[in-house]
Amino acid sequence: MKTPLVILLAALCLGASVPARAQYVYIPEDVHFKSPQVPDYIEFAGQTIRFDRPDLYERMDRELITFTYSHTNSTLMLKRADKIFAQVVPILKQQGVPEDLKYLMAIESNLDPKALSTAGAAGLWQFMRATGQSYGLEVGTEVDERYHIEKATLAACKYLKEAYAKYGDWMTVAASYNAGQGGITKRLTDQHQKRATDLFLPTETSRYMFRILTAKYFFENPEAFGFHLEDGERYPYLPPKEKVSVSGPIANLADFAEQHGSTYFFVKEANLWLRSDKLTNKAGKTYMIIIPTSNY
Repeated sequence: MKTPLVILLAALCLGASVPARAQYVYIPEDVHFKSPQVPDYIEFAGQTIRFDRPDLYERMDRELITFTYSHTNSTLMLKRADKIFAQVVPILKQQGVPEDLKYLMAIESNLDPKALSTAGAAGLWQFMRATGQSYGLEVGTEVDERYHIEKATLAACKYLKEAYAKYGDWMTVAASYNAGQGGITKRLTDQHQKRATDLFLPTETSRYMFRILTAKYFFENPEAFGFHLEDGERYPYLPPKEKVSVSGPIANLADFAEQHGSTYFFVKEANLWLRSDKLTNKAGKTYMIIIPTSNY
């Protein structure tokens, strides 16, 4: 059976009249880029994850397909990666957390520092209010440190190291980041298993681990998924011009920005954790406010 594209080209070559609606040519699905084959294994955080079991193979295959055909999210993540990873990876290394754990952010927030879920989880690491506060983040109407890249990453590191001390397996740590340590620990006990990849889990958590593995494979081999970015298409990380220490109130953030050679927009973009147009700061806490390098 001929595809719509072939039929249209034949009609044009023969000089036949083509209905107006037929002029909108689409590429048939059989020429879409195919998802990559499931690799034999992936090295993740110093562990070798093999896909030689049929269930592991199928779970990985599903996520490879999802990344391949989720064009908008996949493209945006590739563009954001350099900008976000430049800020996060040094913290992971300093805290002794394997660099591969950065891929949790890809699954949690699509590397979008402004991300806010329908459930109320916020920022790159998608902390819920109570969880963020329990790991030392300030969460209020004027300051919400779940959007503070450095502080939220430090909080995530604290959680990840705590979970690893309990499980000794980074894939199980990843599963607990999605389902909670209580839920994962109970299932390990009830199902007599040691690793989350061997558990029967809710679909979201079961997929979560393989999405992280796929994220690593994707960022390291985007061309295998049919994605290619030219030089200059990735969003760059620009180190701040300066960081201003503030221990009192800021009555008007626009005035503050102007005083430091910037604008309200750019200061807000560089400090997403500032959630208002002022900073009351009754407690006299000290905050470091980024002044961007340039009005990018």
